[in-house]
Amino acid sequence: MERQDEWIRVERTSAFKELVQKRKAFIIPATIFFLVFYFGLPFLTAFTTVLDANVIGAINLAYIYAFAQFVMTWVLMHIYVSRANRWDDLVDRARREAAEGDETSDTDGAGRSE
Repeated sequence: MERQDEWIRVERTSAFKELVQKRKAFIIPATIFFLVFYFGLPFLTAFTTVLDANVIGAINLAYIYAFAQFVMTWVLMHIYVSRANRWDDLVDRARREAAEGDETSDTDGAGRSE
């Protein structure tokens, strides 16, 4: 039960709420972009002729789009890692806020309020 109480304290901190908001603000649009970009290739090749245009010799837009998916994945991963590194500060702040909240509830003898 102690671990659950600890989690509840962390969950109630302003830093944790900010962390959740910032993660959602990045992850939801990034996931939508990834899925649209990823499934765009099979959709465009199956149902349209847009990617049939030759660019350099026998290399057509479908090959370039397929290669761009690798690039997009790596770029998205680097963006995520750089953002996640900034989110680590919020994680540390949430831990400190939860620990401070725990100390104040121990000193006043009132316990935590619901």
